[in-house]
Amino acid sequence: MTGYQYTLKHLLTRQYHWLVTGVAGFIGSNLLEALLKLNQKVTGLDNFSTGHSHNLGQVKEAVGEAAWSNFSFIEGDICELETCRQACNGVEYVLHQAALGSVPRSIQDPIRTNDSNISGFLNLLVAARDAPVQRFIYAASSSTYGDHPGLPKVESVIGRPLSPYAVTKYVNELYAEVFGRCYDVESVGLRYFNVFGPRQDPDGAYAAVIPRWIAALVRNQSVFINGDGETSRDFCYIENVVQANLLAALAENREAVNQIYNVALNERTSLNQLYGMIRDLLLDKFPDLVNHKPQYVDFREGDVRHSQADISKARGMLGFEPTHRIDQGLEQAMEWYLSHLEPEKEKPGKTA
Repeated sequence: MTGYQYTLKHLLTRQYHWLVTGVAGFIGSNLLEALLKLNQKVTGLDNFSTGHSHNLGQVKEAVGEAAWSNFSFIEGDICELETCRQACNGVEYVLHQAALGSVPRSIQDPIRTNDSNISGFLNLLVAARDAPVQRFIYAASSSTYGDHPGLPKVESVIGRPLSPYAVTKYVNELYAEVFGRCYDVESVGLRYFNVFGPRQDPDGAYAAVIPRWIAALVRNQSVFINGDGETSRDFCYIENVVQANLLAALAENREAVNQIYNVALNERTSLNQLYGMIRDLLLDKFPDLVNHKPQYVDFREGDVRHSQADISKARGMLGFEPTHRIDQGLEQAMEWYLSHLEPEKEKPGKTA
């Protein structure tokens, strides 16, 4: 039995109270679905700045009325301390996903990014400390590695940040470390690498590359690739992220707490390779795509050239073992996208 299988078995026999912030978002709603299917009690917090009520509706449909009765929702903002206190009341584990993501968004609006990602993070840490909760798990980011050229990325070696977003995610790690030292707050930071999967919005102004490209191909629109297409990323399917959160929350090894972990595959996929994989998966349903070609545009400001994670620390300390490679994740996610996209819907193409 793997560490994750043991954790799932344990959760089926013991109900805890969890707080998921950003619960109406892509990652938050997937965490909510997993927890409710395990008969857990969940409080969700979201202000719908980037999340969507229809994500919660899809979770309700997926888990059924009985499991849904274990969920309570607070519409509110982590930038309000009292809202954070209300959300943490009676909670044992916090899975903090709420943030303003996207490197380009942070370059356009650094103040709003700072308010949500630093001030909001601090509010929630204070509320979690005072509740008190048992453990605080938070979404860190691979952007923290900045301009450090080494591959694969190792948690203990980072470079200079390349965007305001990267600054905020690094400050989160610093605050979590200080709260561990000053107040004995148990925390675990998970540096996500390019997460993708069902309920990831393809149409937002800062949509991630995979849902954006799938939507463009389904609608027979242009796909824009920043740079020469040889930029590479360690794409991580959402099921692997759910696993990492649950393992981090329930880790019994005391040395595993107050640590930072990479959450990825330790693999690199170029944008050119990614485009080919997505197009090939769609060819049976959309044969006209055989002649589709991407268009190349300028490199995007603030982007790193290559990203790949060393996940040996998460494997050794948490028992993390990815269950989905990128091809498996794309195949599984495609079913969701095809059932939720409208091929005839016309929207202007966007760069990725």
